[in-house]
Amino acid sequence: MTMKIGQHEIGKGRTYFIAEIGNNHNGSMERAIQLIDQAFAAGADAVKFQMRHLDQIYRQRTLRKDGEDLGTEYVLDLLLRFELSIDQHRELADYCRSKGALYLCTPWDGRSVEVLESMGVPAYKVASADLTNLPLLDRLAQTGKPLILSTGMSTPDEVRATAAFLNKRNVQFAMLHCNSTYPAPLHDINLKWIDRLREIHPLVGYSGHERGINVSLAAVALGASIIERHFTLDRGMEGPDHAASLTFPELARLIEGIREIEEALGDGQVRVVSQGEMINRENLGKSLVAATALTKGTVLTPDNVKVRSPGQGLSPQRYEELLGRTLQHDMAEEDFFYPSDLRDTRVEPRPYKFARPWGVPVRYHDFAEYNARIQPDVWEFHLSYSDMELNPADFLQGSHPGDFVVHAPELFAGSRLMDLASPDESYRRESLRETQRVIDITRGLKRFFPRTKRPLIVANIGGFTMDEPLPANVIQSYYERFAGSLAELDLDGVELIPQTMAPFPWHFGGQRYQNLFVKIEEIVEWCQRLKLRMCYDVSHSALTCNHLNYDFYQFSQLVAPWTAHLHLGDAKGLNGEGLQVGEGTIDFDRLGAILRQGCPDASFIPEIWQGHKNSGEGFWIAMERLEGRL
Repeated sequence: MTMKIGQHEIGKGRTYFIAEIGNNHNGSMERAIQLIDQAFAAGADAVKFQMRHLDQIYRQRTLRKDGEDLGTEYVLDLLLRFELSIDQHRELADYCRSKGALYLCTPWDGRSVEVLESMGVPAYKVASADLTNLPLLDRLAQTGKPLILSTGMSTPDEVRATAAFLNKRNVQFAMLHCNSTYPAPLHDINLKWIDRLREIHPLVGYSGHERGINVSLAAVALGASIIERHFTLDRGMEGPDHAASLTFPELARLIEGIREIEEALGDGQVRVVSQGEMINRENLGKSLVAATALTKGTVLTPDNVKVRSPGQGLSPQRYEELLGRTLQHDMAEEDFFYPSDLRDTRVEPRPYKFARPWGVPVRYHDFAEYNARIQPDVWEFHLSYSDMELNPADFLQGSHPGDFVVHAPELFAGSRLMDLASPDESYRRESLRETQRVIDITRGLKRFFPRTKRPLIVANIGGFTMDEPLPANVIQSYYERFAGSLAELDLDGVELIPQTMAPFPWHFGGQRYQNLFVKIEEIVEWCQRLKLRMCYDVSHSALTCNHLNYDFYQFSQLVAPWTAHLHLGDAKGLNGEGLQVGEGTIDFDRLGAILRQGCPDASFIPEIWQGHKNSGEGFWIAMERLEGRL
C-alpha cells in the first residue's frame, strides 16, 4: 500500500520525515519561523503544527479549572499560554509555501478541520489522544485527504477498531507506532510492535518521543515508512514536549545507540498501555459526557451524549454501547459517563473495619461529596498549585471529627517541580518558599480538624534528573542540601514526611530518574540522621525492588519502623504503579503481617491510579480487598 502527500509517494521505500514543531514555539512566531527554517535546512519533508479550539475540546468546567486533576490543569495552563491564533497558522503556512516547503497540522477538533480545509492542507495528522475519537475521524474522512494516525495510549483492540472504521470509509491512511510519554523510557517502547501493527494495517511508521536518535534509526530498519520526531531550540524550555525533542543538530551517539536499540526492541507480542501513557491518556484523551443535566431513568440517546476532554470517563469508542442504556443515577451537565453506566450496579462505600486508622485522598472540591457518603479516620488532602490559591473555608465548613494529612504539590506554577535538594540555589530557595506556603496552609486547616494536633505533610522532596541517574559520589551532597532545607523551614505544629519513591517517576507524562529516598539503606540512614518518619508508598517501593532486585518484603520490614503513614496500591514490573489491589504482584496478606508488627499505628489511604473517578469507585474496591489484611 502507498499513499501520496504532496510530491511524496509514501510506502515505496523512502522514509517520509515529519519534523513536529507542535507547540515548541511556546507561542512565539519568531521562534516558529526559526524552527521551520532549521527543519528544512536539516532535510525534513514537512513541518507539523497543532491547532485547537479549546471550547470544542474541553468541558466548560475544565476550562474554568473547577477542581480538575493536577495533570489536566498543567496541560490546560500551557495550552492557554502557547496556542497560536488562526491568522498566525495561515501566516506560517504561507511562509512554508514561499520556501517550497510543506506545512502540515494536527486538528484536535472539528472546527480546526474546517479552518485547515480552507488553508488547503494536503493531509492530516491525528494525535494519539484522538485515535478513538470516531466523530472527529469521520469528519476527517469526509475531506478525502490522507490521514496519519499515531497509536500511542491505545490498546491493540482500539487500533483494530479504528482501522476498520477508516477502511469502511475507503480512507487512505498510515498508522504510526508510538509511546506517548515525553520522554519515553526505552523499556516501554516495544519497537517490535511495528511488525504486529503492520498485521493490522500495511502502511506503518514511527512517532518517537525517546531521547536521542538511535531508536528512530532502528524503526527505519524495521520498515517504518514515516518517521515523526519533535524538535526544539532548547530542551530546557517550559512545556512537556521539549524534553522529548531533538536539537539541531543532534550529535550521533553510536555505541549508546546500539544499546538503546537492543533495549527498545521489546518482544513485539503485547501492546500494553504504559503508566506514563495512562497519565497522558487521562490528560489529553476524550470521554463521553452528559450533553445536558440528566435524571435517573433516562434512556440515553445521541442528544444526551457528547465527546469532551479530559479522558477520565468512558471512551468515545464505547459510544454505541452506551446508547439505549437506562441511566441508574442523576447526572449534571458534562459529568463523565463511566464503565459502570454500562452495568446495572455501582460500587458504593460502606463503614470499613481496620486495625489501624484508614482514610481516603480528596481535593477541596470533592470533600463535601465524600464527607456526605463516608466517615474515615483520616482525610488526605492532595493539593495542586492552583488549590494553594483557594480559601479552604469555601469548601470546609465547621469542624470535623477525623484527622487529616496534606499531600504537598509536586508541581508548582510555571512548570516547576519541588526540589529541596537542588544544587541550583535559586531553584532550591523557590522550593523552600512554596513548601513553606504548604506548611502555612496545613496549619490553617487545623481549625477544621481540631483533633489533629500535628498534621503530617507528605512530600516528594526532589532529587530528580532528566536523562540519567545521579553518580553515586554526589548523592550524599543532595541529601545534605535537603537537610539544610529542612532546617530552614518553620515546621512548628506540623511534621514533614518524605515519600518513598520509585526509580522512574512520571513528570509531565514522561519518565525521569529519581535519586533520593529510593534505596532502603539511604532511607534508613537519613531517617536516623534527620529524625524523620516516612510515608511508605508500597507501590513506589515495589517498583524500586523490581528494578534493583531487592526483596520487597525485606524492604518493607526495614522501612516499617520509620513509617508514619501508608499509601497502598499494587504494582507490577518497572512502572506499573498504583494498580488496583490484586491486579499486581504484591502479596497483601504477607505485607499486612509485616506492617502490623513494624508500624501498627500508621494510618493509610488507598493510592489507586484514578481511584477517585466515578465517585471514588477505585477506592471502595481497594478497601473491600484490603479489609481483613491490615
